[in-house]
Amino acid sequence: MFTYDDININYVRYGKKTGKTLVFLHGWGQNIEMMKSVADPFSESNDIVIIDLPGHGDSDEPKRVYTVYDFVDCVHSLLESLKITKPILIGHSFGGKTSLLYASIYDVEKLVLFAPSYKREIEKISLKTKLLKSAKKVPGLNKLEDFAKKHIGSTDYRNASPIMRQILVESVNFDIRDQVTKIKCPTLLIWGTNDQAVDVSGAYELESLIKDAGVVIYDNCTHYAYLERLGQTINVLRSFIG
Repeated sequence: MFTYDDININYVRYGKKTGKTLVFLHGWGQNIEMMKSVADPFSESNDIVIIDLPGHGDSDEPKRVYTVYDFVDCVHSLLESLKITKPILIGHSFGGKTSLLYASIYDVEKLVLFAPSYKREIEKISLKTKLLKSAKKVPGLNKLEDFAKKHIGSTDYRNASPIMRQILVESVNFDIRDQVTKIKCPTLLIWGTNDQAVDVSGAYELESLIKDAGVVIYDNCTHYAYLERLGQTINVLRSFIG
């Protein structure tokens, strides 16, 4: 555990510390487990860090309303304590938004983003309902419905505590398009054409905003495209990370 802003932050670190450091950040309402299947194949030659973001997994809820900047500061403080500089950040959805903002402020070697949220999205269907529908189509997760119900979208607006509701509203309404233009590191965007949480058009908008960015599109895949085509994702990451 790591203490940040008087709360406990859960994380795991494993792999080869002499290799490149890959830091994985999960999406809203998720936890470390949602990133392990992507992270594990890289542990033989890389230093792996996966974080339960504040209010998620086994990390404590914040005692005040966090902005996305606070999530960035939390991640940066943890990495500083581990003496990690210039990491490769790999983030999904809200974890992708945190990664984008982090890279606009601090040195990052490379960015890998799975359908990151980055601007205000006006949605009519509850986030939890859409995430669960998407998850049921993901190989492996569709057999773990109880797990999915517990770990995916479990802290969306309807089910969140009062403080997490406020944080969710704050994060959803925070548009970071101006900030992402400051990103200088090579950036890879992976998106599914059937993403109902963050539309695939966002891939091309972000590509136009970030100086050195490329897009990989998975046809007929959802907000969990990175898991639906896990083998392809791992191969693409191996090529990009080097």
